[in-house]
Amino acid sequence: MKWRKSDIEKYVQAKEYIDTALIPLLPFNLANDEEAKKSSFHSELLTIIVSEIEKEITGRILLLPNFYYVKDSDRNAETQRLQSWTSEAGRQGLENIFYITFDSAWKKSEKQLDGNLIWLPAIQSGDIQSKEMEPVIRDQKSQMVELIRSYWQ
Repeated sequence: MKWRKSDIEKYVQAKEYIDTALIPLLPFNLANDEEAKKSSFHSELLTIIVSEIEKEITGRILLLPNFYYVKDSDRNAETQRLQSWTSEAGRQGLENIFYITFDSAWKKSEKQLDGNLIWLPAIQSGDIQSKEMEPVIRDQKSQMVELIRSYWQ
């Protein structure tokens, strides 16, 4: 279920069956043109991947809104802000929290988080709509679904 009204209405009705939240972590940076291009590409790509994950395991997972942060901001402050999201999700009965990102810098903060960080190696660029990108997205989705399901056992 996605963070949209129609899905949240379903979520409210089926809360007891939904125990997992997925939070995409996306950097925002306009200070450097190349970084802005890379960040926007990663944002598009991650949005597609998490949507595919949500489709695959809908009814058990809630895809929360993207967590945007400034790439060069204070990581401790961002970690605390993310932790408040995690706490809110936990209070709602979402026992399994997964953060997903292309930003390897989150690995340094992983132990401070009360969820599971999934770091995907970044694809530097490309055409998201191309035929070459389809198997990459499909493969990433399959691996992430398998990983999330392993936490349910």
